[in-house]
Amino acid sequence: MNRRSPIFLLLLFSLILTSCGSRKAKMGGTPAEDAAVTSVVDKHYTKAIDFNTLQGRLGIDYQTEDRSQSVTVTFRMKKDDTIWMSGQLLGIPLAKVMITPNSVQYYEKITKTYFDGDFRLLSHWLGTPLDFQKVQNLLLGQTIYDLRKERYKLTESVRGYQLEPADPGFLKKLFLLDAANYKALAQQIGQKVENRSVTVTYPEYQKVSGRVIPQSIKILANDGAESTRIDMQFRSLEFDVPVSFPFSIPSGYEEISIK
Repeated sequence: MNRRSPIFLLLLFSLILTSCGSRKAKMGGTPAEDAAVTSVVDKHYTKAIDFNTLQGRLGIDYQTEDRSQSVTVTFRMKKDDTIWMSGQLLGIPLAKVMITPNSVQYYEKITKTYFDGDFRLLSHWLGTPLDFQKVQNLLLGQTIYDLRKERYKLTESVRGYQLEPADPGFLKKLFLLDAANYKALAQQIGQKVENRSVTVTYPEYQKVSGRVIPQSIKILANDGAESTRIDMQFRSLEFDVPVSFPFSIPSGYEEISIK
């Protein structure tokens, strides 16, 4: 895709890691080390928020080397079902995105372009498997990969708990969890050979209706010499309220192809 919309780039994901010192634990090591990893991972999922629907507004600042833009986005979600966003600039509708477990749809009014496909195309573009659950986890402060499905080694520090695969492959994965609430502080996915990475950090969390959810998210996507920055601020969040997801691609729009 040659032109990258700030709203469409919300489909990107993943993390930063700062070096942390001290004790390391590894699944498949001593029983005490195994127990330490299991305890941290279990608490991350135990503290995941439970809800049916979520709505609010997002302030998004988007920046590349040759473009900068600020957008206000209406955001709605039905957990495990639909993520919907409608972007505006100075009150003028710009674009809409609707993501379900089976499809990714998007259109932009200024350029009169649209995308209607599945995660297979996005996964190929980003160079790493993507699905609905990963995008949802990114927005909620959960790790985009299921930590229960791999062996991890653990590094503890005053900042929190750093987890990385015990058997690293071609895909670099790093996760930093908060020591207090076990939510994600940072996540990183990278391909060293391709010089491609996506980094996501969570500078602030907020409590809404007793639930801990990100207040701000920062995304940095690097693809060779090109980089894209997206800063998101969540505002006016409400849980378990009625939501709708109006979406219809206008006629006459040109389809976006991802190569």
